Amino acid sequence: MTPAPEIVPDTEHRGLVGLLPAAARPYALLARFDRPIGWWLLYWPCAWGVALSGNAQGDWWLLLWLLAGAIAMRGAGCVYNDIADRKLDASVERTRNRPLASGQVSVHAAWLWLFALVAIGFAVWWHINIYAKGLALLTLPLVAIYPFMKRITWWPQLWLGLVFGSGAVVGFAAAEAVMFEMRWWNLILAMVLLYAGAIAWVVGYDTIYAIQDKEGDALVGIRSSARRMGSRVREGVAILYLVALGFWAAAFWQVRPDPLALVALFPVALHFAWQVATLGPDDGDNALARFRSNRFAGFLMFCACFVVGVSSAL
Repeated sequence: MTPAPEIVPDTEHRGLVGLLPAAARPYALLARFDRPIGWWLLYWPCAWGVALSGNAQGDWWLLLWLLAGAIAMRGAGCVYNDIADRKLDASVERTRNRPLASGQVSVHAAWLWLFALVAIGFAVWWHINIYAKGLALLTLPLVAIYPFMKRITWWPQLWLGLVFGSGAVVGFAAAEAVMFEMRWWNLILAMVLLYAGAIAWVVGYDTIYAIQDKEGDALVGIRSSARRMGSRVREGVAILYLVALGFWAAAFWQVRPDPLALVALFPVALHFAWQVATLGPDDGDNALARFRSNRFAGFLMFCACFVVGVSSAL
């Protein structure tokens, strides 16, 4: 069997994609099914919201539904992004072999594939409650505008944070977080603070990811936080991670005002410290490894939210 072409240097599971029929491989690559890191990063804030609500222990099906939605909608977002960026992608070495930029998939076929993925996302949306439905719909304009932000701002990563971090409020609302006795505004504030921390986290890890593209982005005029920070990217990421931890600590305090609740964030903080301390500001391979490690950071944060949420619901 002829191996699937390498679309980007950070592709994963080429063997899994290679098992697909040849005609299907470009569509799997277009939706980044070869790079599961993306759907994990979209999913974890959703799982945090459910866990911090105190309902994760009794609603594992909701966590699985949200995972299915994250996989489908992340794929749809990638297809949409590549439709919008197909000319730019053709000008950047790392992305010029993507299915749309290289002509393996037509624009018309890409739109059909996008609608199919959105249909899966709609099925998940249909199964969540009305509050979560409304919050999810509010994110759609942010998703639609994101691919164009790199052309007009140095901080497209902030816009990505608004999109990827929104799972925190959707998951929190979907879990119907009312099982522990607390004033409703404490719940709302906890949800908002969790979201704010997720935004800072996303900006931090996507800045690390953008290190790989600094030279290519400069040539074609694409802006990014990594280019903006320049040689101080490590300090910038450190500040973003500290901001994330600060917001998350405040969110935990709303749910359980006890210093012990904040201890749950210690493993996440240690992992962030490792990322920053070992980050190579001009080393693409190093940056990619640190970026990918955020799936583990997301899991550590889920564990922290689960412990605090469950302990507050007792």
